[in-house]
Amino acid sequence: MNPIRVIESRTVVLPRENIDTDQIIPARFLKVTDKAGLGKSAFADWRYGPDGAPLPDFVLNRPEAQGCAVLVAGENFGCGSSREHAPWALHDYGFRAVLSTRIADIFKSNALKNGLLPIVVDAASHAALVAAPGATVRIDLEAQTVTIPGGAAVPFAIDGFSRYCLLNGVDELGFLLGQAEAIAVFEGAR
Repeated sequence: MNPIRVIESRTVVLPRENIDTDQIIPARFLKVTDKAGLGKSAFADWRYGPDGAPLPDFVLNRPEAQGCAVLVAGENFGCGSSREHAPWALHDYGFRAVLSTRIADIFKSNALKNGLLPIVVDAASHAALVAAPGATVRIDLEAQTVTIPGGAAVPFAIDGFSRYCLLNGVDELGFLLGQAEAIAVFEGAR
């Protein structure tokens, strides 16, 4: 995982409510154990027609969505099953953060473990983001703020351990492996 300190990006706005993990990555794409390549299947049933051709009206298929690292989603994003492939697909697509007024707990946990920053913002800040698709936001993980259009720095919460891992570019296993010396000292004293 790459460390996250600041994410500055234009936004893609997908304001639908209750987007579940099967809509983020349909079950037929869950046959893989490798994260690479899942981005092309993110929102597949909304992005592509029956013939596999991209649907020009879907937001991720529009030219202005290319290169955006921040997804602004509707209320209750990531609900449904606990499939880890959902944050994998979003991360592989290029997203580094998802902003919403509510993000499902299991999705949030899976996202944090895989280098995707889930951020819950208040309703007024969310409304400002939804009203300004393509606007540039600045996410400062150290300060735990999102600077939204208009310049307001909106605070967000994140648990300390997840914040540490994201800032340092390590997952849970990497964190544990980084403690090998302290573990050896502890075990040696027993």
